[in-house]
Amino acid sequence: MPRIDVVVESEPSQSARARQIEGMFDVPPRLKQRLEWSGEVPLDEKPWNVGLIVGPSGSGKTTVARKLFGAALDKRYEWGAAAVVDDFPADVSMQDIAAICQAVGFNTIPAWLRRYEVLSNGEKFRVDIARRLIDDDTLVVVDEFTSVVDRQVAKIGSHAVQKYIRRQGRRFVAVSCHSDIIEWLNPEWILEPATMTFQWRSLRRRPGIEIEMAKVGYEAWQIFAPYHYMSAELNHAAQCYALFVGETPAVIGAMLYRPNAHARNVWGLSRVVTLPDYQGLGLAFVLMDTLGAAFAALGQRMRTYPAHPALIHSFDKSEKWALRKQPGLSGNASRQKLSGDTGFRFGGRPNATFEWVGPPMEDREQARDLLSIKSLG
Repeated sequence: MPRIDVVVESEPSQSARARQIEGMFDVPPRLKQRLEWSGEVPLDEKPWNVGLIVGPSGSGKTTVARKLFGAALDKRYEWGAAAVVDDFPADVSMQDIAAICQAVGFNTIPAWLRRYEVLSNGEKFRVDIARRLIDDDTLVVVDEFTSVVDRQVAKIGSHAVQKYIRRQGRRFVAVSCHSDIIEWLNPEWILEPATMTFQWRSLRRRPGIEIEMAKVGYEAWQIFAPYHYMSAELNHAAQCYALFVGETPAVIGAMLYRPNAHARNVWGLSRVVTLPDYQGLGLAFVLMDTLGAAFAALGQRMRTYPAHPALIHSFDKSEKWALRKQPGLSGNASRQKLSGDTGFRFGGRPNATFEWVGPPMEDREQARDLLSIKSLG
């Protein structure tokens, strides 16, 4: 069974300050300073995708990780371009960059066009991970994982990363001093260098989160406007609905009444935005699916017109949404699937059209209370 045996030694300082510290705190003089880690680390015993080395600062996490994974731990990246997308390797397509950024929850497209240094800590964390994942298709090791971000961001980001790693069949190791990410990162193994304890663990569902939806005033749009990928503008006739995580608004959806010559009961989703800290959990689809079911319960039709490539792909995979118009096309509506076409285009707005075909909300009164639109029957 594989073992790790690491010894770190250093010559003691002979400075006046060092001797003063020894006297002040009764530290016994030593000829050498010695730290040692020794134990079994059976990483080849089972197949795995995600691992975690965890423990308090100074417990030897980085030392042990470097012994186990070598150069993979010490990769460093420069960020200097006017837009972070230009910091990615030149031979990587924009489609691939977009896909990896979206996979780790870095979905705010205006942020893709900003310099790295002006991003928030949460955005830096996610784009750092995206660049590492696109640079190495075998093993990715990240030191100080989630150390500089809000704990909510840390948990959601951990969930997004592990989901992508497992979907791609790759390997990822996080080195962190935070144990609150364990249930979200869902590692197959955990190593604690402080006690040189190694354990395998079974995969589990991520923790649940408490959410609530409600109609909100137009002014709520101002919280979300900077993060929309097309425009900060919103029609003042829009009816706004927000999804809350605890007391915090996380997602907004804006609906407009859009009757036409063929149907008088059509509502269109004008805007949907998830705040950066909550991207990666699929909360936007929770909101949209709930609205679709509520409108259906009251005999109304809900349509959405996504241009964002990730949204187009996700709608197309869902059995609850039917494609009515291909991305960028006009004319007769199509009920066919996209057949692998993501709809990603440059130099235009290739929006598709999807309509809710899922089941209606069972409780009609609940639907009426949520939508709170008097004109509905």
